[in-house]
Amino acid sequence: MASQRALLPRSTPAAAGMSSTAILALLDELERQSIECHSIMIVYGGQVVAEGWWAPYSAERPHLLYSLTKSFTSIAVGLAIADGLLSLDDRVVDVLPDHVPSQVSEQGRRITVHHLLSMTAGHGKDSLEEAWELEPSDLVKGFLRVSFPAPEGSRHDYDNATTFILARMVERVTGRELPEFVDERLFKPMGIEGAEWDRVASGAAFGFHGLHLTTEAIAAFGELLLRGGRWGDQQLVPSEWIELATRRHIDTLPLPNWLPNPDFVSGYGYQFWISRHGYFGHGSFGQYCVVVPSHDLVIAFTGAVGPTNALPGLFWEHLLDAAPASPEDDDRLANRLQQLSIPTVPGSAAPTPFAKATPDTRSAKATLGTRSIKATIDASAENSALPDGTPVTVEPTHNGWLIHLGLSLTIEAGHNAWRESSPLGRPVVASAAWQDDTYVADLYVITTPHRVHLTITETTATTTWSTVPLTGPDLSLHLQSPLMTRPDVA
Repeated sequence: MASQRALLPRSTPAAAGMSSTAILALLDELERQSIECHSIMIVYGGQVVAEGWWAPYSAERPHLLYSLTKSFTSIAVGLAIADGLLSLDDRVVDVLPDHVPSQVSEQGRRITVHHLLSMTAGHGKDSLEEAWELEPSDLVKGFLRVSFPAPEGSRHDYDNATTFILARMVERVTGRELPEFVDERLFKPMGIEGAEWDRVASGAAFGFHGLHLTTEAIAAFGELLLRGGRWGDQQLVPSEWIELATRRHIDTLPLPNWLPNPDFVSGYGYQFWISRHGYFGHGSFGQYCVVVPSHDLVIAFTGAVGPTNALPGLFWEHLLDAAPASPEDDDRLANRLQQLSIPTVPGSAAPTPFAKATPDTRSAKATLGTRSIKATIDASAENSALPDGTPVTVEPTHNGWLIHLGLSLTIEAGHNAWRESSPLGRPVVASAAWQDDTYVADLYVITTPHRVHLTITETTATTTWSTVPLTGPDLSLHLQSPLMTRPDVA
């Protein structure tokens, strides 16, 4: 895979005035709490002082940002406003009149760009699912049909549909698709390449999730924000918009089904969370772009974080106000960062009877280690990635296997190593092994936070997600590029 040119300058922690021992302590704590990390980049004083990827994740690989995408859509709105094409007081019904239901409520008529950006439309909850159920082919119309139990502007309710509508408003007034507009105005001038946007079935970018970027691109975005929209000698985004988007506009309430976290109840800006220290964009399962202006600090982080309230608090605990360390500590940190990895599946290259065979009996049992395995999926297991009854065949190859899932998916898996394949367009990186008489494989959908755990015992197989993608459990869907998941067929 071709490497991309660096977006940000590099320095050592000691030279920049950052503590390498503090960063090491952060890595220790992430490991102690069993937080699955995929990447981290720490930018201090405008220079990258630490960067690492947990193999098989890597620097050149884009990663699904989930709702961190919203912060990029916010900047697109700011650019449209700066161009005089949109204003905070513009109403949805005026900008998108062809998406207004025939009996829209008076409150629905009053919803403005400001209400969408601050998520204060008044729905009382996330309206996304109900809006799509009401209007499968028109989420904007469905959004305006959902009831408004609270007055607009009175309370914050995390509402994904607001950002989808903002994306459509930007597209309407600019005449450009959201990805095209952001690429032209932001990514190309910054040197960011390879951005991918997941889309609904009609082809429109979600806007509220679905952007894939490299870790350095996330960090560069944070630096752009920290520098008031300036990149080198170019003012890409008006500083007034950065200030407006990243300050508190409304108080926030605890999120439903989330562990208590003080950094998510410190207020909300325009598609940015206000935190105890600075502000951040956040995506499900631990995708972060953290900006701390008071400390000249940016942190980009990706992972597959399960239920925890540790982040972003661990960043404050370890990285703020830490005393600089010595160059020797920098060397320890550099070595640690180079060795980060997610373990491959432990086990042998053959099931127990073959693995334990003596030299005299091994030839008679050799076929056991090389034969194909045939099984069918039992989807009764929670979080199954494939339908019940899906046929599974595993064929041994040199130092690994070919895993056939149904008729259309063939995935390569290595033994004590990672192997990559792209059966439907998006890459999968996998390793596998025999554990006694059970075949086990981990299949990482490597441009996302998600992986599938495959087990085969005799003729029964299970495929379970470690964390179920928010857009549904169907594995084949998540291997397609671009991802299209909603039922709004044009």
